[in-house]
Amino acid sequence: MANEALHLILPTAEYRHEIAAYRQEFLDAGDSMDGTGPLRRMADPMEWLAATEACRHPETVPNGWVDATQFLCVREADKKVVGMIQVRHWLNAFLREYGGHIGYSVRPSERRKGYAGWMLNAVKPFCRSIGLGSILVTCLTDNEASRRTILKNGGVYDATVHEPMENEFIERYWIHLT
Repeated sequence: MANEALHLILPTAEYRHEIAAYRQEFLDAGDSMDGTGPLRRMADPMEWLAATEACRHPETVPNGWVDATQFLCVREADKKVVGMIQVRHWLNAFLREYGGHIGYSVRPSERRKGYAGWMLNAVKPFCRSIGLGSILVTCLTDNEASRRTILKNGGVYDATVHEPMENEFIERYWIHLT
């Protein structure tokens, strides 16, 4: 990352080709797309843009979901989407136990450059602006990179829990924003 200028922006149609390329890179790598909402199942970036916009508003968020704001992490030099981060405005039962307030991912070809840590730090002011005093961030127990990112951003270990549907162990961390 060094001296690269990055920006967190709301997704727009201007980035539809980058969004499609981001999705395809994850599919090609067989990797999970954490913090991207329904991107995995939406080949059309315009459909995904509409879905992320619907999630931003309590009156249009899908049943069973929570209000959430999606951000793209764009590298200024080449306008490439290098990561995505989603802020869930409140926690339903599943998120309270397993998913947390924040989900994020970094494009496989752009990993190990500090982008995840930058995104998590950069989204904190937005979290405060929507009234969150602390945010729950989780990671799989075998995801050392995510654990380091969370700890670097002030994460305080809470617990390790078993998520039965995916049969995975998840570490829970709280980051206090005040």
